[in-house]
Amino acid sequence: MNDYFIAALISYFLGNISTSYILGKTIAKIDIRNHGSGNAGTTNVLRTLGKKAALITFLGDALKGSLAVYIGLKIGGRNIALISALFVVLGHDWPVVLKFRGGKGVATTIGAIMVINPLQAIISILMGVIIICITRYVSLGSMLGICTLPFLMFLVGKNELIVSIVLTVLILFTHRENIKRLIKGKERKLGKKVQIK
Repeated sequence: MNDYFIAALISYFLGNISTSYILGKTIAKIDIRNHGSGNAGTTNVLRTLGKKAALITFLGDALKGSLAVYIGLKIGGRNIALISALFVVLGHDWPVVLKFRGGKGVATTIGAIMVINPLQAIISILMGVIIICITRYVSLGSMLGICTLPFLMFLVGKNELIVSIVLTVLILFTHRENIKRLIKGKERKLGKKVQIK
């Protein structure tokens, strides 16, 4: 039980490391959460700070997800790694060091699943990319891409399925405003930039 607690704690605080927040402060001297959509994630960085910063944000957020799961594996194996995947995403979405205002967890989820089941992660990414290319809605592609995970994990194992369902629910919850805008036809498409004030 101590191993689970240690892994969860490490993973949560790894999730607190916000790549977008750090880049915003470093590159433009801004709090990225006060610009654009107000989200500390890749898409808002893309619209606010540009492609290079967005790529770094995605890779940084994915890397912390992978690192958390890798540490979980080393601490106690696959089940602990699954707990690490869950808590690193929770740490990203609701970071205590940033007053619980974080991102939406897509890149961190992908990074975590990449270590647990690389094939499933790649399929999920491809699904999301295809949907984004067709619709130009990053939020829609992100959500539907992650929503494939429970189906992909169904034959992998019970614990993998449960964690993938929880991660999917978290993604849908953090995208709840995007869902409302998509329904109303007001969601911003890829390519629309915001001005830093």
